[in-house]
Amino acid sequence: MPELQRLTPDHAPALLEFERENRAYFARSVPDRGDDYFAQFDARHAALLAEQETGHCHFHLLVDDGEVLGRFNLVDVADGVADLGYRVAERAAGRGLATAGVRQVCDLARDAYGLVRLTASATLANAGSLAVLRRAGFTPVGEVLLDGHPGLRHVRELAG
Repeated sequence: MPELQRLTPDHAPALLEFERENRAYFARSVPDRGDDYFAQFDARHAALLAEQETGHCHFHLLVDDGEVLGRFNLVDVADGVADLGYRVAERAAGRGLATAGVRQVCDLARDAYGLVRLTASATLANAGSLAVLRRAGFTPVGEVLLDGHPGLRHVRELAG
C-alpha cells in the first residue's frame, strides 16, 4: 500500500531512480529538469532537505515497498499559503494515486503545517493534472503562462 512520507536523506537513491525512469514521461507535460539536475542530484537533494528544515518548503514522496511512485511538494510557504506541485510515475498513472496524494498533502498542509490556502497551476495541455486538481477541491482562479504554455492557476482553501 503506497504511503506518503516526508522527504529524508534515505530517499535519495529511490528518488533519483524515479526521476530517471520517468524523465521522458514527465517531459511530455512539464519542462524537463535538464542534465544538470541528474549530474548534481546529491547536492540538489541535500539543498532540498536544508530548505525543508527552514519550514519554507515541505517535500513528500509516495512510496510503495521502497519504490517512489510520486512527489508532492509544498513550496514558497509564507503567511499560511503555499504552492503545490506534484508528479506521479508513468506506471502508477490512472490509478487515483495523484488525487489521493494531493488530498493527503492538503490535509497535512492544514493539520501539520498550519496552512490555510494552497495554490497550484497546470498547463491546459495537461488534462490529467487539471482533473486531479478539480477532484481534490481546487478551483480555477485565472490564466497563467507556464514556461510559455497557457495554463490555469487554482486555489484551495483549507478550512478546518
